[in-house]
Amino acid sequence: MKNSQRLFEPNTRPFVFFLIVFAVATLVLKNYYLAAAEGVVILGLIIYSVITRSRRRKALLAYIESVTYDAETAKNNTLLNFPLPIVVFRLDDSRIIWGNEMFFSISGLSGSRTDISLAELIPEFSGKWLMEGKTKSPDLFELKDRKYQICGNIVRSGAGDGKDQHFMAIAYWIDVTEYENIRDEYELSKPVTAILTIDNYEELMKNQPERVRNDLRDAVGDKLDQWGANTNGIIIRFDRDRYLFLFEERYMQGILDKKCDILNEVHQVVSPSGIHATLSIGIGRNGENLSETLQFASLAVEMALSRGGDQAVIKNKFSFDFIGGKSGEVESSNKVRSRVMANALESLIKDASRVLVMGHKFSDMDSIGGAVGVCSLARKNGKSALIVVDTEKSSAKPLINLLRESPEYKESFISAREAIMIADGKTLLVVVDTNRPEQVEDLRLLQSCNHVAVIDHHRRAATYIDRADLSFIEPYASSVCELMTEILEMCSDEPKLLRCEAEAILAGIVLDTKSFTLRTGDRTFDAAAYLRRAGADTVAVKKLMQNGMEQTVAKYKILQRAKLYRSIMAIAVPETPQNRIVAAQAADELLNVAGVDASMVMYPTEDGGVFVSARSIGEVNVQLIMEKLGGGGNRAAAAAQINGLTLEQAVKKLYAAIDEYIDS
Repeated sequence: MKNSQRLFEPNTRPFVFFLIVFAVATLVLKNYYLAAAEGVVILGLIIYSVITRSRRRKALLAYIESVTYDAETAKNNTLLNFPLPIVVFRLDDSRIIWGNEMFFSISGLSGSRTDISLAELIPEFSGKWLMEGKTKSPDLFELKDRKYQICGNIVRSGAGDGKDQHFMAIAYWIDVTEYENIRDEYELSKPVTAILTIDNYEELMKNQPERVRNDLRDAVGDKLDQWGANTNGIIIRFDRDRYLFLFEERYMQGILDKKCDILNEVHQVVSPSGIHATLSIGIGRNGENLSETLQFASLAVEMALSRGGDQAVIKNKFSFDFIGGKSGEVESSNKVRSRVMANALESLIKDASRVLVMGHKFSDMDSIGGAVGVCSLARKNGKSALIVVDTEKSSAKPLINLLRESPEYKESFISAREAIMIADGKTLLVVVDTNRPEQVEDLRLLQSCNHVAVIDHHRRAATYIDRADLSFIEPYASSVCELMTEILEMCSDEPKLLRCEAEAILAGIVLDTKSFTLRTGDRTFDAAAYLRRAGADTVAVKKLMQNGMEQTVAKYKILQRAKLYRSIMAIAVPETPQNRIVAAQAADELLNVAGVDASMVMYPTEDGGVFVSARSIGEVNVQLIMEKLGGGGNRAAAAAQINGLTLEQAVKKLYAAIDEYIDS
């Protein structure tokens, strides 16, 4: 039935149907002539329908062919006359298959060459972004001094899934040269703000007549003006020892390439008393506006000063970068800052509900001694302070045992968990002997306390406790115990130290100065004299420093593995885990070797990491070397914990850091 419907045209189907019915009826009535006539008519209608359908099919095919041809022609004309350069290339080798006239025009190729690959035109070109499903290249490509953003997609060539099928890509080249030039000019013209501070202004001008002071200021100013002239910038002195420097971002790379040579230029200014001027520079860049850029510069110069001065620090939205800092810290003879900090710390203690003191992990005598100083100050203000320490991992166990013999300290040492349990919203946490959050005894306690004070003598690192109510960081100081002694001296009502407290604080100074041989200044001896007057017994302090026979033997085993590197570095690498105290003592002992300016002991830890303890007695700043390994410290003593590397890999990384430091 369906076939018969397809055979006849729709307008003849009812008529043919009735003819067939009549023909059948005629045959039944045996009127054969009439039935034959009706059959002839039906046959004629069939022939007519077949001819008509054939004609219509041909007409339809012709129409479809015409429309298809017009569409293909339009498509080809569109590709050929598209207002953007277009190129079709193979994904596997970037070979050009086809390109429109505009593409060959921008590429400089003659005719329509397809015997060259895009990689030959642009060596850095890659179609990897297309295979990753992207429709726009993440990078710009430069061709004939023009910059292009390339967009495109993957197309298939060949039929089926067989070997004849391969992938091609069609790419549209958008000229963004003018836009990129404007963007580059915008980035290069961004303002950069720098604050320059004469570190040792007081010492430079001390006991000098006004005429000499003016000459020294003018000499420094001339150096700065000559330096700023190379950047078309503006330098203005807005305080007796501070300058504001404004310039454009385009000159920043030149300053970095010369490593802020103004730091060395200023050293040429010398006072009649023989003191060389030193400069600290804080540079703020990439701020949203001038106000934020100036804020970055203020943070940067504060960072430079807290790291000892005579260096440049660059601050952006995300990080700090450091230039210089190889010279020694400048000791200030002015104790005004200590007096200010003493008053501020007393106020915080009085306002607190309780006082907790925490040092760094694996606490030493300087850390515990500094904490004892805080406890003494708290007791003077009617508060009892508790020291948060892991006594099992502390290297100051003899000192802790000595303090526990005193009734005032019998219950003063608690764990971090106990401290978190008793801390409330008005608890004051005093962090001593470190300014880095990742190095404190317990990070959770630091995060849970609303009021924090930091007292430290280490140079401030890129990561530091930035939400402290009080921050007393002085890299010139020999130890945190020296700083705490000055604070105790500067209190309005000087607290009376217990003998065990005086000995604990003195032990910290003796430890960090290596018995007053390193990092020792006038203020160090002043602090020691104050503690001696308070009842500290130097013999008792010496006994606290004694080692057992086992530790002494272990130390000399480490020394046997020492080797000289770069003629001034003594490096020992024992292959088994070591006691941290013993390793540090071995590093100290290596400094007794003639010609050695710095020493390092590197060894594996039981948890799979690598630890390195570094010491310096000469011009080498071991803190800068340890910072390259993720550690920190100060100029004379620093350390680093390296994770994820084997001992052999860590040693190579240490050598690379030393080479970079010496060669820079």
